[in-house]
Amino acid sequence: MQDLVILTGASRGLGLAMARQLVAPGRPLLCLSRHTNPELDALAQAQGATVLQWPVDLADPAPVAARLQQWLSQLDAPSLASATLINNAGVIPEIAPLEHCPPDSIAWALRVGLEAPMLLTAAFLHASGAWVDAGWRGPRKVLNISSGLGRRAMAAQAPYCAAKAGMDHFSRCVALDEAHREHGARIVSLAPGVIDTDMQTQLRAGDPAGFPDLQRFVELQRQKQLTSPEDAAAQVLAWLRRPDFGREPVADVRG
Repeated sequence: MQDLVILTGASRGLGLAMARQLVAPGRPLLCLSRHTNPELDALAQAQGATVLQWPVDLADPAPVAARLQQWLSQLDAPSLASATLINNAGVIPEIAPLEHCPPDSIAWALRVGLEAPMLLTAAFLHASGAWVDAGWRGPRKVLNISSGLGRRAMAAQAPYCAAKAGMDHFSRCVALDEAHREHGARIVSLAPGVIDTDMQTQLRAGDPAGFPDLQRFVELQRQKQLTSPEDAAAQVLAWLRRPDFGREPVADVRG
């Protein structure tokens, strides 16, 4: 029996750190990212594990979701002990007040950060729900990587904040849907805290004239308050193993 994991945004940052820790025999890993990462293939080969990497553009998520649903529908469900989707991919658009943010940048942030997780979650639940209807009884989990900025507004990042707030709320809605279904999936939108990734570098490079919170992010690095991607990944993945996973659909990794 195998534990299937599907992970978006696995080529760098927190996603890559999670992917490294997920690679293991008996745990097939499907990574959906703009670019593939040769390190993951080498790691899988060394450990005798299965890693599939699909180079996809989550700014155009409908074809990706359709491909995922078809792929899942063709799997041998009885060979799986569990199935998990981790929606991790997200992007920071131009750091500026909304009126100065280019329209294509706003659309990009919302498509990658909200539309893609919703479509992929729908595809995952549809395909795995058919397994349940056919008698499969393994646990199904959806872990959405949210942010404190989905729960606390910040100037110059309206698209990113909106995407993460939407992720939290759609997670609440799906949790209600699944609660009414026998053997329903469990879903959590989890804020992992501040992590030392490229996103933090982008924020520290913002223009102070249009980004009043710039100094806060500079201080987070200066005071060594950023969590390493490896430590954050371990904390996030530990949530998947919690017996109460899904009891609350919106959570903080430190909660």
